[in-house]
Amino acid sequence: MQQLSALDASFAYMETSSTPMHIGQMLIYDPSTAPGGHVGFKDILHYLEGRLDGARIFRQKLARVPLDLDHPYWVDDANFDLEYHVRHIGLPQPGDWRQLCILASRIYARPLDMKRPLWEFTVIEGLNNVEGVPEGSFALLHKFHHAAVDGKSGLEMTLALHDMDAEMKPRKFDDIYHPEADPAPLSLLAKAQVNNVVNPVRGLRNLQNLLPVPKRILDLNKQIKQDEGAKGRAPRTRFNKKISPHRVFDGYEISIADVKKVRTNFPGATVNDVMIAVYSGSLRAYLKAKGDLPAKTLKIGAPVSVRSDDAKSDAGNQVTMMTVGAGTHLATAAERLEFVMAETQRSKAMTEAVGARTLMELSGAMPAGLTAASTKLMVRMGLIETMNPAVNTVVTNVPGPMVPMYFTGAKLVKSFGMGILAEGQGIFHIVTSYNGNVILTFLADREIMPDPEFYRECIEQSFADLMKAKPTAETKAKSKPSPKKKAVKKKTVKKPKKRVAASAATAGRARKKAVKK
Repeated sequence: MQQLSALDASFAYMETSSTPMHIGQMLIYDPSTAPGGHVGFKDILHYLEGRLDGARIFRQKLARVPLDLDHPYWVDDANFDLEYHVRHIGLPQPGDWRQLCILASRIYARPLDMKRPLWEFTVIEGLNNVEGVPEGSFALLHKFHHAAVDGKSGLEMTLALHDMDAEMKPRKFDDIYHPEADPAPLSLLAKAQVNNVVNPVRGLRNLQNLLPVPKRILDLNKQIKQDEGAKGRAPRTRFNKKISPHRVFDGYEISIADVKKVRTNFPGATVNDVMIAVYSGSLRAYLKAKGDLPAKTLKIGAPVSVRSDDAKSDAGNQVTMMTVGAGTHLATAAERLEFVMAETQRSKAMTEAVGARTLMELSGAMPAGLTAASTKLMVRMGLIETMNPAVNTVVTNVPGPMVPMYFTGAKLVKSFGMGILAEGQGIFHIVTSYNGNVILTFLADREIMPDPEFYRECIEQSFADLMKAKPTAETKAKSKPSPKKKAVKKKTVKKPKKRVAASAATAGRARKKAVKK
């Protein structure tokens, strides 16, 4: 039995019918590489059964403390039923990309059952008219609750379900499933009394790590000047209001080679900088078309993993958030990318000054009952909607494998990330990568964005603009090496020869001549 952290528990507290707190993927496979060139639903169930030991979360559920007086616990589910968690559906004909996006959005919008293990897979067949997908392919739609996984641990779970070839060799994992009885409510209440005393004390200890932080931040502010347009809170837009239960989803693929071309044109730019700049351009174009573009730049939340290598297989979230100005107030792609580059450098420096892990650990300092009550109150009363948002949207970057992967012997041909919407944030952006491509996807509220095809076009155009962009004169001047000063040759001054010895010799000869005379 393992207790959730304050951050993990907050995702359970924020769960509502309009804001289901799960993340996921839509993966598309070509079954022609599988034995016999076909994969049936029973083949998938059999395959998954042999991979469940790859992550404990597959067979664990939440045990809630009465009245949420303490954070929940993970316990093994004695009544685990694999067939409940894996569903099967066919895409209506003609089975094109737009229909697949609509069906995936509807399935993804449904909340998970919080009394069972918090994941769900849906097998979708009938993709024969999806462009760029081999005939006979099928999709697998993943849903994992954010209380159980973050982007990085979700990737570990995905890798546990895949092989490096189509042979499907049996896998051995360290974890062994031992179902246990649910803990008694009275024992959970007793633990809650202890934790509500211990957690604030632990938080005060962590607070000591923050004592030097104000001075470090002041020093950084002197060194790194932030653009006036990026100061203060984020402006309100059509995306930052109360959201509905309905969703839209779409994605766009870019080759790694094209991303490298942009980085070559703008030395010092990271892949993450380029992707944020792409989304900056698409947000600007979409909001401008709707007459809703603020004069001030939008702000983007960029999750940063603080997960160590030792904890890479642990469940739950180990992340903090950077805040980056998107540059949506700037007209050209070059200006936006250069603005983002400066903003990410500043935000990284600030995060390092504060200490990302310390901030994450401080979230557990508040008594659990108070955390649960305040979180649920803010969500249910719509208090978030009345405040200016800290960020307008989130862009999360989770790099994936750059080699082909196989599931039930079927080759993975396309991979699309699917994010999470919270109150006040009606659009979420995901960057993933697979086998030579970077994949940009977005999840949005259907009431806020009824035209996802248009927003996808905005993303395409934004990247096309970046491909043609050249650095501004100011950036070129900064990147030019300073001219080398010509070395001044020193004139060598010849020192006069010492003539002392010679004078003495001359005087000696003169004395000898005088004696002879």
